[in-house]
Amino acid sequence: MNGFYKDYIISALKEDISSEDLSTNAVVAKETAGTVDLICKEDGIICGLDVFNETFLLLDPDYEFISECKDGDFVTKGQKIGTCKGKIRALLSGERTALNYLQRMSGIATNTRKMADVLKDSHVRLLDTRKTTPNNRIFEKYATRIGGAGNHRYNLSDGIMLKDNHIDAAGSITKAVAQVRQYMRVVQKIEVECESLEMVQECLDNGVDIIMLDNMDNKTIMDACKLIGKKALIEVSGNINSARLEELKDYPIDFISSGALTYSGVALDLSLKNMVIL
Repeated sequence: MNGFYKDYIISALKEDISSEDLSTNAVVAKETAGTVDLICKEDGIICGLDVFNETFLLLDPDYEFISECKDGDFVTKGQKIGTCKGKIRALLSGERTALNYLQRMSGIATNTRKMADVLKDSHVRLLDTRKTTPNNRIFEKYATRIGGAGNHRYNLSDGIMLKDNHIDAAGSITKAVAQVRQYMRVVQKIEVECESLEMVQECLDNGVDIIMLDNMDNKTIMDACKLIGKKALIEVSGNINSARLEELKDYPIDFISSGALTYSGVALDLSLKNMVIL
């Protein structure tokens, strides 16, 4: 992740601390220091430690985190992932925001790893989508990478994908592709979403680079693959889960994209425990 992710953390902290943390400031002296342990309460993939730590550093520049764990490591129930050391006020005030990021990102990474493992011996690459939580895309797409998936386009400025509504607005695939080529100032790959074999053929007739087979049953996908051959890259999307990945992993396709990587990831249960005053 690049540096501007700190702006999102600052915004999240402002959401949780609009003026001050009344509970903490009432019971803890300003300079009191201490430690607290980061504990894993279920098995999974840890992800987001830099974001977790940056949350506390924004509140306490002298904060430290002592751990041998890194993003992508498998952690187990009851494991101490690390120890946070710093001002008690910062540790208490930043706790919920830091854990929200870490739990959410770890949940997505864990969910992604389970799905990516289905394709580990396959030539097919698993991709995420833009189905992310608003203002959290940078964190969630990072988590899918840690889990073993690749990133599809980051946003609408990152690539050309013509979906059903684009095609309807233009009048046809042929017209939409022609308009894209006229509009583009530099050469870019064109991807088109197809829901039928007729749409696939129209894509081939117009030299589309990537053909997305959307919400097709397995037989239609195979028929489309035979039609396309090596004339374009093939992406499959729609209703993708682990069972479906198992069915498709040996098909002659290049990519499988799944929104479930981000929107179906359940937060990994983590907590801060065992606070000690120094």
